Amino acid sequence: MRRREFMKGIAVTGILSSVGPDLYAATGEIPRRSLGHTGERVSMVGLGGYHMGNQSDEGESIRIVRTALDSGINFLDNCWDYNDGQSEVRMGKALRDGYRQKAFLMTKIDGHDAKTATTQLDESLRRLQTDHLDLLQFHEVIRMDDPERIFASGGAMEAVLKAKQQGKVRYIGFTGHKSPEIHRHMLEVADQHKFLFDTVQMPLNVMDAHFNSFEKIVLPILVKKNIGVLGMKPMGSGIVLKSKVVTAVECLHYAMSLPTSVVITGCDSIQILQQALQAAREFKPLGESQRSALLAKTAAPAQRGEFELYKTSQQFDGTVHHPEWLG
Repeated sequence: MRRREFMKGIAVTGILSSVGPDLYAATGEIPRRSLGHTGERVSMVGLGGYHMGNQSDEGESIRIVRTALDSGINFLDNCWDYNDGQSEVRMGKALRDGYRQKAFLMTKIDGHDAKTATTQLDESLRRLQTDHLDLLQFHEVIRMDDPERIFASGGAMEAVLKAKQQGKVRYIGFTGHKSPEIHRHMLEVADQHKFLFDTVQMPLNVMDAHFNSFEKIVLPILVKKNIGVLGMKPMGSGIVLKSKVVTAVECLHYAMSLPTSVVITGCDSIQILQQALQAAREFKPLGESQRSALLAKTAAPAQRGEFELYKTSQQFDGTVHHPEWLG
């Protein structure tokens, strides 16, 4: 596909100016993209951390992580609360024997006050068996007052900035799945504190494009600020596929065709990992007609958010079910 065709397709989202050579795949390998203004290069597909606690055999979890790293993925996602910490424990074991050097390692914390944030960060470092994180993100920014709590005096941001000074954290971001307006508010509060996030993680998929859309509301802001875009839930934790109007590969290619630095996808088996790897190796940016066809197929199913339960229910809201994690 010619470059001008891809640029024309991306222009639909109102973010034409962001398009650059990073968005193009090289056949047979996992392409790397720029992580916003950081200067880092990350694989266009990243390995989701939650699914690392789903295998009955811990050894299978380790094989998935190491196969991903050996195959060209370098971006690893995780979180302090995933599977009661087991996702980090297993990933930490996988990162032994030199594998830590292959990884751009990210995890997330829930704490909103400095003490809780510090405790969770240090616990994550122990589980992951590392002395530093390449990226630490504030997890589940899903309430409108979360930004004020994080940036408050004695809040979690103070602890994370201190950790960065100590060399425990290289870059800082935030994530959430509830509402693009909450994401926009977090960016506004950051501006008020003269702070620029390095990354922002959010759902980007064929259903989101139609309903309470992060793609339409938040993505243009991130592109303008040159903040690294971490796309998540390309298949909505598998729920998007239940619509039976799109395939897994179509979902991945849609998200990859946006100006994402990385598309994070959960892989609970080697087979699913290989599917993601193949999708990245064969990726060609969607043209305008391909994009329009996918959006036409998903328009009706997306209208009420029934395939984006992370927006319309509390099923995915870990800190709602466990408010003590916030501190």
